[in-house]
Amino acid sequence: MRKLKEILRLKYGVGLSHRQIGRSLAISPSVVSRYANRAAQLGIKQWPLPTGWDDTKLKHAFLQTQVKMKKHSLPDWATVHRELRNKCVTLQLLWEEYCERNPGGFYSYNHYCRMYREWLKTTSPSMRQVHKAGEKLFVDYCGPTVGVTDPETGEIRTAQVIVAVLGASSYTWAEATWSQQLEDWVMSHVRCFQWLGGVPELVVPDNLKSATSRACKYDPDVNPTYQQMLEHYNVAVLPARPRKPKDKAKAEVGVQVVERWIMARIRHEIFYSLASLNQRIRELLERLNNKIMQKLGYSRAELFIQLDKPALQLKKWAPTLPILA
Repeated sequence: MRKLKEILRLKYGVGLSHRQIGRSLAISPSVVSRYANRAAQLGIKQWPLPTGWDDTKLKHAFLQTQVKMKKHSLPDWATVHRELRNKCVTLQLLWEEYCERNPGGFYSYNHYCRMYREWLKTTSPSMRQVHKAGEKLFVDYCGPTVGVTDPETGEIRTAQVIVAVLGASSYTWAEATWSQQLEDWVMSHVRCFQWLGGVPELVVPDNLKSATSRACKYDPDVNPTYQQMLEHYNVAVLPARPRKPKDKAKAEVGVQVVERWIMARIRHEIFYSLASLNQRIRELLERLNNKIMQKLGYSRAELFIQLDKPALQLKKWAPTLPILA
């Protein structure tokens, strides 16, 4: 009872803050707040205490009656993470909106940020980076190849699978080509842009030879032909640096998803042309992009429509390129 009465004295008699009282009595400011709130509920707002408030009554009112703490509403971190991908949205703004929605109980801004960082640690590495809508398209090739059988000779020729992933929505595109050579590399980009219906601000390719003429840790040289194509579409290029996995985390995850979701599913299927293989890839891509992502509660297609699609730069396209044969 002595410490309880001292809390009330320091608050109402001396006028100290809850933090100052906590330091003075070596207790948590939250404990001070709990008893101060209980005192306000009981009508105690002065020192000395009102008549009739002896130790027995104080003990019953404060120590034998459970003090109900206000429950703070927990933010929907998946929605917070998605909102941050809009170019003008900040964590400060989202916290202010959260406070407005929960006037009865909300976390401080510092605690809100700390909780968001803790939530991020539970997600995959590619999700921890916040990519702005329409900003980046990550491009890379899958490691495994797919066999295409010549219907006349029975000879099997291997096809490469290229994957592109938009940073904000993780919306995924893929197609098979005969090689990773410059012509296939460049034309795959053109078909990807047409499929998306617009172009991003930046393309982030891996450090393969078709994209860069000289690999460098700090400033890789971009292949001139590749550079000209991107300039035509008013797109900048930012090659991933060697030994910098964060630069291409989104692409690596996208490649892994395509390998597991598409290539694994077609491993026993026989294709007699590149066109039939790409038709099958497009069918599975639609399923992949419409699949709900567990951590976020949205599909890639939904996020693409909400985030990336409105932010992509629109272009006047040439006639649609034919499906690869």
